[in-house]
Amino acid sequence: MQHPQPTLELAVLGNCSIAALVDERARIVWCCIPRLDGDPAFCNLLGGDKLADDGLWDIELLDFATSSQRYVPNSAILETILEDNRGGAIKIIDFIPRFYRHRRTFRPVSIVRLIEPLRGVPRIRVRLRPRYDYGEHAATTTRGSNHIRYLLGSEVLRLTTDAPPSLIRSETPFVLERPLTMVLGADEPVTDLALIGVDWYEQTLEYWREWTRQLALPFEWQDAVIRAAITLKVCSYEETGGIVAALTTSVPEYADSGRNWDYRYCWLRDTFFVVQTLNRLSVTRTMENYISYITNIVTGWDEGPLQPIFGIGLETHLTEHELDHLPGYRGMGPVRTGNGAYDQIQNDGYGSVILAVAQSFFDQRLARPGGVGLFKQLERLGEEAARRWIEPDAGLWEFRTRAEVHTHSSVMCWAACDRLHRIAVRLGLHDRAEVWRDRAQRMHAGIWERAWNEKRSSFVATFDGEDLDGSLLLLQELGFVRADDPRFLSTLKAIESELREGDHLFRYRRADDFGPPEISFVICSFWLVEALAAVGRRAEAREIFERLLSHRSKLGLLSEGIDPKSGALWGNFPQSYSMVGLIRAAIRLSTAWEDAF
Repeated sequence: MQHPQPTLELAVLGNCSIAALVDERARIVWCCIPRLDGDPAFCNLLGGDKLADDGLWDIELLDFATSSQRYVPNSAILETILEDNRGGAIKIIDFIPRFYRHRRTFRPVSIVRLIEPLRGVPRIRVRLRPRYDYGEHAATTTRGSNHIRYLLGSEVLRLTTDAPPSLIRSETPFVLERPLTMVLGADEPVTDLALIGVDWYEQTLEYWREWTRQLALPFEWQDAVIRAAITLKVCSYEETGGIVAALTTSVPEYADSGRNWDYRYCWLRDTFFVVQTLNRLSVTRTMENYISYITNIVTGWDEGPLQPIFGIGLETHLTEHELDHLPGYRGMGPVRTGNGAYDQIQNDGYGSVILAVAQSFFDQRLARPGGVGLFKQLERLGEEAARRWIEPDAGLWEFRTRAEVHTHSSVMCWAACDRLHRIAVRLGLHDRAEVWRDRAQRMHAGIWERAWNEKRSSFVATFDGEDLDGSLLLLQELGFVRADDPRFLSTLKAIESELREGDHLFRYRRADDFGPPEISFVICSFWLVEALAAVGRRAEAREIFERLLSHRSKLGLLSEGIDPKSGALWGNFPQSYSMVGLIRAAIRLSTAWEDAF
């Protein structure tokens, strides 16, 4: 059999407990158990030739010819049509259940697959091959009357189905004569399987449609924004409120680069952008959950540097390891777990946390609005920001071999103090408001003096430096400088000259630990779109935005980077940063509802 080459043409399923990636032939090629950062029971995406036919869940249509996919509109439910070359066809509906039951959100560690014949005499073979210890070991199985148990080290999964278990276990082809239901989940009995399949489908569909109905959408690009918003929701881990940067590990930033990182963790920086963006769509519950997450972090934090990354279960030690037994995406290892950036100094985190939760002090819709208690916790972060704004760090790009005073980090420290001033005013704490106002003003003046390069007529990436980076485009977004300020306009001009390649923007050009970057960074391209719109180049911004949308996968998703030459997606998938950039740019550029009719 010829094995299809892995690509990032993947669908995302999820319920804020687990998530799965499904390829164009309806093969589940990635799914971590029992949570978003767990051991991947399905690790085929990183298996290379070694696991080309393993670590996956395949509903194989014999004599396969073509496939087509779509999401059921306004949902995280996937439909795949597979056709053979003899006139047969089947439909596979995949979803991970999520709905309200007994006044709580029901989000089991379960994947549901509904398979039905559409025409002809289709023959299928079910290949359910989970592995554990990151693909090192195959599962052992036991058989029941209508179920198969898969023993995966300390985890046990049970497949309950009305298909013949013996044919699934032996991987024997059979004719699909009637609709079948398959539920893979916890090792618990499932009763009335067919009813559960239909009932869970209908309730999950209703949940997502109701969730989508409450979005405050822009007038234009609604399909793109809805898909991005659902994807961000799926990247959140509801049990604690943490939000992962991506659902995968070790998909390289570009071919054979060695830039393979584990993104299944909660970066304070990324989460700020996610929470802020979902707030703009009126998805405030994610912010409320994140406040709980960050309160746990801050109350357990001792004085000293605030680490930039945490596990979704509030883990603080994310020791990085390389796994030799997994070849990696397209064989391009290494495969890494953990992330060594957790013990870096990244001083933008203080501002990221405060900006992420600031709305809670002003939004009267919230069930648990921010109050004096939360403000005092945030002040602890502000005190650290006021000390560290002028100290070197690894920066938002997480340089591993050099430390400098990065402009973005310093500006985020300033933003922390500036927002604390505004929150204190809101709470009527006038003495504290004056303290934070004075600190913010001193920091603003100091950053202005050290981050502006007169020779280049531009703000620069590091104090007293000469290099540029894409984060300088956020200076106007964060309120540090007005968009019409001549110094921001000249900074934009310099960035376009040095970092822009067509519609795409590189995060920087300077060589790092792996040499000069070779691929554009999606979020930076969207930052460029926003900056162009902010300075009045709206028509140009819209044209670039439309072309960037064309680089999405067929199902509307984005990874971390885009090759400016080939248009190929690279990097961990789906990248929450990239989906955030899409939503923000769409909101910025869209025709207003009141002007649309």
